Amino acid sequence: MKVIILSAGQGRRLLPLTESRPKCSLPINGRSLLEWQLREISLCSVDEVVIATGYAAHVVEDIVADLDLGGLQVRTEFNPFFEHCDNLGTCWLMRHEMRGEFVVLNGDTLFEAAVLQRLLAQRGACPITLAADRKGHYDDDDMLIVANGRRLERVGKRLGIPEVNGESIGMLAFDAGGGAAFAAMLDSVMRRREGLGSWYLSAIDALARTGAVGVCSIHGLGWCEVDTRLDLARAEELQRHWPLQPVEGGELSAGESFQWSAAAQE
Repeated sequence: MKVIILSAGQGRRLLPLTESRPKCSLPINGRSLLEWQLREISLCSVDEVVIATGYAAHVVEDIVADLDLGGLQVRTEFNPFFEHCDNLGTCWLMRHEMRGEFVVLNGDTLFEAAVLQRLLAQRGACPITLAADRKGHYDDDDMLIVANGRRLERVGKRLGIPEVNGESIGMLAFDAGGGAAFAAMLDSVMRRREGLGSWYLSAIDALARTGAVGVCSIHGLGWCEVDTRLDLARAEELQRHWPLQPVEGGELSAGESFQWSAAAQE
């Protein structure tokens, strides 16, 4: 199993902290966000990690060079066009890595290993599986979803419909067929005028309308997106409560059979 981490961006909302370093290199309780990601991935059934770099790529390369993660192989791929595209463009450049089974992970998602373990354990019903959480209120920064049972219907920041019942956490699993469909959709979007400025989840939204995307609830597990200084503080508090050794498996506990409905958000 391969994990592709999208870490090409700077993270301008965290300036001046990111003036000379990418967001994924910022410290959280003594380790960079990227190091936490790699350490948690190393506790899962993953053989290889490929990190898509861009802004201050040498900083990411130095982090990787200094880590010893046992048998986990980690390498980087540089996106020379990172200043001119959003993350869909980075995914498009990485499409040669999208063969067999793999996971795509946002470079600003901090998560405990149990999150990825659950996604890997529950994938398979659809060619693509999106990890999602739910809460009582969603704001403008959330990547919203509409799910019908375990099937994804829509994903996007500006859905503008009352059926929204969850949020994407920035982690998706693909089987071989799902990866091929995703790569083809990326290529299709990049041929349009809006391609360079698009998020890769716009391609997932299009695939969801074909019935190709499922949803895995990771509700109750530890994760957060790091976009602001407040997020950094939340990330440090979250990480302090992680278990020392997450247990592989990932089945929902008794009574937690998740239903994607408005009532489930309470």
